[in-house]
This record gives sequence, structure tokens and C-alpha cells, in this order.
Amino acid sequence: MATIKDVAKQAGVSVATVSYVINGTRNVAPDTAKRVRAAMEALNFHPNAVAQSLRTRTTHVIGAVVSDISNPFFATLIRGAEDCARENGYSLLICNTSEKLENELVYLQLLSRKRVDGMILAPTGKNDELIRDLITRGLQIVFIDRKIDGVDAPAVLSENEEGAYRATRYLIEQGHRQIGIILGLPHVSTTTERLRGYERALTDNGFEIDRALIAYGHSQVAEGKEACLDLLDGADRPSAVFATNNLMTIGVMMAIHKLGLSCPQDVSVVGFDDFEWAAAFEPPLTTVAQDPYRIGYEAVQLLCEYIHAHPHSQDAIKGEDRRIGVKLQIRGSVESIK
Repeated sequence: MATIKDVAKQAGVSVATVSYVINGTRNVAPDTAKRVRAAMEALNFHPNAVAQSLRTRTTHVIGAVVSDISNPFFATLIRGAEDCARENGYSLLICNTSEKLENELVYLQLLSRKRVDGMILAPTGKNDELIRDLITRGLQIVFIDRKIDGVDAPAVLSENEEGAYRATRYLIEQGHRQIGIILGLPHVSTTTERLRGYERALTDNGFEIDRALIAYGHSQVAEGKEACLDLLDGADRPSAVFATNNLMTIGVMMAIHKLGLSCPQDVSVVGFDDFEWAAAFEPPLTTVAQDPYRIGYEAVQLLCEYIHAHPHSQDAIKGEDRRIGVKLQIRGSVESIK
């Protein structure tokens, strides 16, 4: 295997000059740098990544901790994050917590030990103290999709409250008075914001909040189905159901089918997340469309901008939340009952 000395000899430069080109620690004349890179290619020389990271105190790796990589929302978000990381010369190390506190704990500690240059994180909401400690120790973190109140780190999020408000208002405009809502995990910010939008739309239109119409499906298909079955059980069932994530929307449609009901004739449905096959459902689903690709891309871009502007800084990245707009996609799953 070729060594750095072999590269220096081939290029006709000093070992120090080769090191400057590899690590970018000093300016090297363009012609000289070109000769060094040509020598590296000719000798098939690859720098030792571990040694290089020790010298530069960077790994060019960004950690990405998400709650459910099987969810199309997070799969698309990661694609955006990966594209941006690649454009900025970084690799992405992806960790999936499955919404479990213990998994998140392991991955946060692992990424910290691996000395990643930064992290994008969709928190479970249960490891607040550890995350605060990591930020205090200089790990740069940007929250994605959800955030932790009281933790001073920037976040790239959807317009969750506004999206829920628009969905609920649309159902009201179509004549619905009994509107059930199925929420995700009770301890995460997306759930709180979407519930707030639903309740605000009801009160703005003169309706009282009926707690019997609020159920939790914990962001999963099976639990979304069970929550919907509970809502629709009885003569005084809601005429519409608003499911606040894509997996629970699938569960809602399964529950309606199991009860022998039809959508939208018996129950109208609005979902949150416009996954690719929403239009292929029968009927095509009305949804609140998010932009997960942009969320992932902008989160990594924000992280890279800070890392480049403040190399080796122990100060935690600051900043306001960045909100990505949503759009109500009206299709055929809502019936007017005016």
C-alpha cells in the first residue's frame, strides 16, 4: 500500500505539503495541489480516515436519529438530509429508534462517542436531560419534525398547527359537526401542535371541545385502527375523522372497512401526510401535505452552515424554529353534508 511519503516523492513535494492538501489546513498553490491529487490517484492512495479526523478534529459525518424509518415521511426526510450532506462533503449515519427511549439513549451515546460533527434528531421526548447535556458539551443538534420545549436548539418543523386548523375548518365547511381526531404520541410536540390546531378551528367556529372525540393512535397503523374503532363504536359516531399521521390514516381506512361502513358516505376522512399512494386509495384521500424532503435538506444545510462558520466551536448552535409550509390536498374522502 502506498504511503504519504510515496505520494510526496511522486508529486515532487514535501510530506507536509501532501498533508496540507489532504486536510485543507493550509493554502497550497493550485498547480501543486493538482500534482499531489494526481499522485494520490496514480498510487491509489487513500488517507487514513481515523488519523485524519484526529488531526482535524472533524469526521465529516452527521448523525441522523429518526423515530421510524419505515414511515414514508421519515424515509423521504432522510433522502433530503442525505442529498444535502453529500453536497456539503458529509456522510450520513442513520439511526432508527422505533420510538423507544432505550434505543434513542443508545444511539445518542454512540454518536457522541463516534464524534460526529453534528446531528439531526427527531426526539422521542423522553431523553431531555441527556440531550441537554450533549448540547452543553458542544454537540451540534438540529431537531427535525418535532422539538423538545426548554431545550435550546434550532428545529426544522412543519406548520403543524396551521395544517390541523385547515383540515378541521375544511370539514366544518363541508357541514360536519361531529369531528373525531386521532392523535399520535401524547408527549411529542407534533401531537400538541396538531391538537391545538384542531381545537382552535372548532372554537373559532363556535363549537365546544368534546373530549370523547379525541383518541390516540400512537402514530402506528394497528393502534390508529383501534382508536378509530373506538370512535366509531356506537350510534352517535362522528361523521368525520381526522387522522394526524399517514400510518394512522391507513388504520382509519381499515377500521371503516372492518365495520362495514363506507368512506365518505358514512365517514369522511382527512389525513396528515400526503404519502405517494394517497391518491390511489378508493376514494382518493384528502390530506394535509407536508414537505419532508425539504425538512431533512434544510436541517442538514443549517447544521453545515454553522459547522463551516464556527469550526471546532464548543458553543451550541442557536436559532429560531424554521417552519415549512403545508398544503391541504382536497380529494374524494370528504363528503359534504350541508
